Amino acid sequence: MLNQTELSPSTLILNGIPELEDMHIWISFPFCSMYVMAMAGNCGLLYLIHHEESLHRPMYYFLAMLSLTDLVMCSSTIPKALCIFWFHLKEIGFDECLAQMFFIHTFTGMESGVLMLMALDRYVAICYPLRYSTILTSPVIIRSGLTTFLRGVLLVIPFTFLTKHLPYCRGNIIPHTYCDHMSVAKLSCGNVKVNAIYGLMVALLIGGFDILCITVSYTMILRAVVSLSSADARQKAFSTCTAHICAIVFSYSPAFFSFFSHRFGHHTIPPSCHIIVANIYLLLPPTMNPIVYGVKTKQIRDCVVRILSGPKDVKSYNM
Repeated sequence: MLNQTELSPSTLILNGIPELEDMHIWISFPFCSMYVMAMAGNCGLLYLIHHEESLHRPMYYFLAMLSLTDLVMCSSTIPKALCIFWFHLKEIGFDECLAQMFFIHTFTGMESGVLMLMALDRYVAICYPLRYSTILTSPVIIRSGLTTFLRGVLLVIPFTFLTKHLPYCRGNIIPHTYCDHMSVAKLSCGNVKVNAIYGLMVALLIGGFDILCITVSYTMILRAVVSLSSADARQKAFSTCTAHICAIVFSYSPAFFSFFSHRFGHHTIPPSCHIIVANIYLLLPPTMNPIVYGVKTKQIRDCVVRILSGPKDVKSYNM
């Protein structure tokens, strides 16, 4: 008979990156650098969008949603990973582990949903430019953001219930830097088939729907851009999408690699590679999105230049 501890362990051990324990301290430096860049970049974007009147437009409201999502997504995992790498603080409470799992999966789903909303924003801006401000009103933006968030919450909540009620009798060591759904479920001696099927279903439901919407949006955008008579107009119209396309690549590339390698390359790709890519999946988009939008978006560049040069201008004026 299983005792209470076996049914629900009080603490779990996050072992970090297996086979690379001796390199944890070196791996921590790029992780820490990217996390600091992500925090500074996304907080900076939120500050600009909040304080600059010229950025009070639908495109930048969606960008603010993306920045908030990125902040929560990387902050739910990287601080704990750094504690493992630097201080060997590997213990995590079972309920704390479930909470981390909830935030990770909810906000990765939110990330995908916001990228889909941003694709629809570009579709409306290019295909219906005269009706852009009347279609994407503030109430519509708020409702779409809340719907995307609630979609993630409602689909991820069953993860925590399914995982919490599994019987655990295979130890409490997780070979990972954070509490992933199936990494925790594999510690159970019960039947985890429901967990595996539901996890796959949610991934296909969220990812499949969002990718379909993004694909349809960009198909319509390409048709509209190609139909423009002027080459300059075509270039200008499509240049407004380059930052978003880069964000899609940074978000979905590691996600696809992680998804397919787990299912088809489980025996050929080492576990350490899986875990590093899983961390990059949560860290690369928050790090690169502010850089890409800062470089590719003229309005954001102009605001940054004006803020940085403002004190100099004031000083020279006073002299």
